Amino acid sequence: MSSAVRALRGATTIDVDTSEHMEERIIALLTEMFERNDINHQDLISVIFTATSDINSAFPAAAARKFGLGDVPLLCAQELDIIDGTPLCLRVLIHLTTERGRSELHHIYLEGAQGLRDDLPE
Repeated sequence: MSSAVRALRGATTIDVDTSEHMEERIIALLTEMFERNDINHQDLISVIFTATSDINSAFPAAAARKFGLGDVPLLCAQELDIIDGTPLCLRVLIHLTTERGRSELHHIYLEGAQGLRDDLPE
């Protein structure tokens, strides 16, 4: 099977807006995404992070660099400020090349973000 460009989603929440706590949660999220999907670093294309407007202690990409993604294009943006949206939420979209089909990817939602996409298989 040939490789294709795929997108992998994930999200988590933080309990308190500190750079240390964000780093801990982003690294936990990336670790789970990489392990569950058997991601090879060389297959990464780019990573986009978003944070809700109640998060302003640090850039999620800073934690990703500590995770080892310093050579991967990283981008941070602010999530839309939606009424009744999940507070203190960090989302990630990873673009990668993989031989896996779209239905074989495991999107990861941790902590308070677990209910964001309950329509996706685990």
